[in-house]
Amino acid sequence: MADKKKRRRADSDSDSASQPFKNLLKSDAQILQILKSVTSSSSSSTSKPLTLADLALSSTCREVSDLSLSSVQSTIESLVFQLTHQILSGQGFSFTVPSRSSSNQLYVPELDRIVLKDKSTVRPFSHISSVRKTTITAKILSLVHQLCLKNIHVTKRDLFYTDVKLFQDQVQSDAVLDDVSCILGCTRSSLNVIAAEKGVVVGRLIFSDNGDMIDCTKMGMGGKAIPPNIDRVGDMQSDALFILLVEKDAAYIRLAEDRFYNRFPCIIVTAKGQPDVATRLFLKKMKMELKLPVLALVDSDPYGLKILSVYGCGSKNMSYDSANLTTPDIKWLGIRPSDLDKYKIPEQCRLPMTEQDIKTGKDLLEEDFVKKNPGWVEELNLMVKTKQKAEIQALSSFGFQYLSEVYLPLKLQQQDWL
Repeated sequence: MADKKKRRRADSDSDSASQPFKNLLKSDAQILQILKSVTSSSSSSTSKPLTLADLALSSTCREVSDLSLSSVQSTIESLVFQLTHQILSGQGFSFTVPSRSSSNQLYVPELDRIVLKDKSTVRPFSHISSVRKTTITAKILSLVHQLCLKNIHVTKRDLFYTDVKLFQDQVQSDAVLDDVSCILGCTRSSLNVIAAEKGVVVGRLIFSDNGDMIDCTKMGMGGKAIPPNIDRVGDMQSDALFILLVEKDAAYIRLAEDRFYNRFPCIIVTAKGQPDVATRLFLKKMKMELKLPVLALVDSDPYGLKILSVYGCGSKNMSYDSANLTTPDIKWLGIRPSDLDKYKIPEQCRLPMTEQDIKTGKDLLEEDFVKKNPGWVEELNLMVKTKQKAEIQALSSFGFQYLSEVYLPLKLQQQDWL
């Protein structure tokens, strides 16, 4: 009997050594009680989100809105009539395109997102430097008009292949597609042009996808692909306590296989790297309809924080649609630079930052959306000072399930997020 007790103590000591801080964990019931209080305070907030009009910025900044297909069609036709009038009156043929350059963007602290200012540029057909881009703009407008008439969706790749010789590279047709959204004053999804499915979701969420009810607890490890057109998503229901936004597919698979969402009721979502439009729209819809806190799990490097900022504050490339694409008040759960020492992550699992990494980190420290959050500034300064980074998978040095069994539960218990 004494030998059995000794063996149990030895096993316990070995477990604590291989999985540090596991002994600090409270029971799941106690952690759930903590999470319920956080969710309750999040859902009780009924304040209406501020808009540019509320801040008297609608005259100096521009935003697009969701338009029906008939509205997009009529806007294109009105634009064509204006262009025809220009040509017949001898003024030439040109597009007035809202500038999406960095100098024409503004971070608004009250909105906590990047918006587009009102500067525009002229894109004339008669000038050798812009004739090709003007032709591409006219072609994209023509294709979008066809989509309106037929009431169908196509991918950005489909659009590119309608005239490969003209577009030359999909990057060019994609960029002009964003320009067309700005010209028409509508969201990109209003154009019925979508990106290929990329993001996935799993966990305590039920929603309708084009009339079919989807239960995300019954989608296996792979989860449910996030629909590329958000207008077919509705009837969201959930008993989750929070949304866990994960940067990488590997961490997502670990959590999905361990069914972390059953131990701690949550919805797990990932775009498998850089955020795509569909995942950003889906996350925003979940946040606004379900009134749940969003916690982010990203790599401890400048690019992890950049990805987090795209979800929260918007990307400069699509600042014209930041009102629809940004999710307010996302909390940075981990992996944070301070976690490397706090959780005793081994030196062999830490990576030295490259010169480009350090430059990106310093550039982020100059961004207004980072300066607004003292906790982010402190963590970034630590990262740049130590010149060390780490991926989420560094936690696997303590065991493949350390992420789901110790790290995340302890983070939730301590409400350790920024």
